[in-house]
Amino acid sequence: MKRIMDRLDMLENRITKKEKVRHRLNGELLLDNQDLCFMLNISKRTLQRYRSSGQLPFKRIEQKTYYLESDVHKFIREHFNDGRLPGKK
Repeated sequence: MKRIMDRLDMLENRITKKEKVRHRLNGELLLDNQDLCFMLNISKRTLQRYRSSGQLPFKRIEQKTYYLESDVHKFIREHFNDGRLPGKK
């Protein structure tokens, strides 16, 4: 029984380590490229276009790109048109 419990503890630790760490900046949730591509159902290239054109503000932290949750909500409110993102047909 002890071996089974030890094994379960080991598996729990592995799962905990693999859980995605959510970063925050001044208490606000930061989303990364993967999060946004999944949320908006867009490609990495489309996300790059939004950044390059200045439509979607972003932050660089240790060579990684992040987006403030409030900026993402504002982008969605301003750019969604009949449920579609700009440039999507």
